[in-house]
Amino acid sequence: MDDQAAGSPQDAHSVPTCYRHADRETGIRCTRCERPICPECMVNASVGFQCPECVRSGSGTGHAPTAAMPRTIAGGTVTADPRLLTKILIGINLAVFIAVQVNESLLNDLVLLGAWPPAPYLPTQGVAGGEWYRMVTSMFTHQEIWHIAFNMLSLWWLGGPLEAALGRVRYLALYLVSGLAGSALAYLLTSPDTATLGASGAIFGLFGATAVLMRRLNYDMRPIIALLVINLIFTFSPGFNISWQAHIGGLVAGVAVGYAMVHAPRERRSLVQYGTCALVLAVVVLLTLLRTAQLT
Repeated sequence: MDDQAAGSPQDAHSVPTCYRHADRETGIRCTRCERPICPECMVNASVGFQCPECVRSGSGTGHAPTAAMPRTIAGGTVTADPRLLTKILIGINLAVFIAVQVNESLLNDLVLLGAWPPAPYLPTQGVAGGEWYRMVTSMFTHQEIWHIAFNMLSLWWLGGPLEAALGRVRYLALYLVSGLAGSALAYLLTSPDTATLGASGAIFGLFGATAVLMRRLNYDMRPIIALLVINLIFTFSPGFNISWQAHIGGLVAGVAVGYAMVHAPRERRSLVQYGTCALVLAVVVLLTLLRTAQLT
C-alpha cells in the first residue's frame, strides 16, 4: 500500500486552497458550509466569514447580491467564458478582412488617412477632411493575410488572459483606448497622404498592459519582455513598412491604462480606472485637433 499515513509530515504541511481560486492557500473556512475561502471571497457575517454561495442563498448578512459576485484583480466580474470579447474582436477583424477581399475599393474608405489632397489644397478626404471615423475603422482593417494572421494570433494569445484578469468592460476600454492612441500618434507624425491600417496599435496596448499585470502578480516577465523587444525590433527595422507611430502610441497608452486597472485602490477603483481612460482619450482628441489644425 502507498497510502500516506495520518499524522505524517506531508499531511501536516498540506494547506487547503480556496474552493474558487485553486492557486490560493487559505486557513479560513465559511462558517456555514466550511468550504475554504481566500480573502477575496470572504463576506463578513454576524459571526466569522461566509462564502459567496452561502450569501446568495440567504445568509442574512445584509450584503447586496453584487457584493458576493466573484471579481477579477481589476474589479471586473468573473464570467463563464473569459474569452468571449476577444472572440468577438477577432470576428470583427476577420469580417472586415473578408469584406475588403471581396470589394477592395472598400479599403479606401476604412484606412487611416491624414488628408487628401495634400497641401496647398484644402483636404476633402481623410481625418483632416472630417472623416474622424477612420481612426476607429483602421483599427479593424487588414489587407494582407500575413498581417491579419499575425495580429489575430497576438490578440488571442494576449487578449484572452487580459480579458479574464480585467473583466470585459475594462478589457474593451483598454483595447479601444490603446488603438485610438496608436491612430492619433500615427495621424500626428505620419505624412498626411500615407494610409495606415491594422490592429497593431491595440495589440501593442495589450503588450504593455500584460507586462504591467505580470509585474503586479510577480510573474516571470522575461517571456513577455523578450517578445515585446522582438516586436519592437521588427517595428523599427527598415524595409518592413511598419507604422512605428501606431505601435508606440498603443504601447504607451496600454501601459498607462493597464497600470491604472491593476493598481487602482479598491475604494476608488472605478474612478481611477475610467478616469485614466478618459485622460488618455482627452490626449488623443487634443493631438487629433492639433494635427487637423495643422493640415487645414
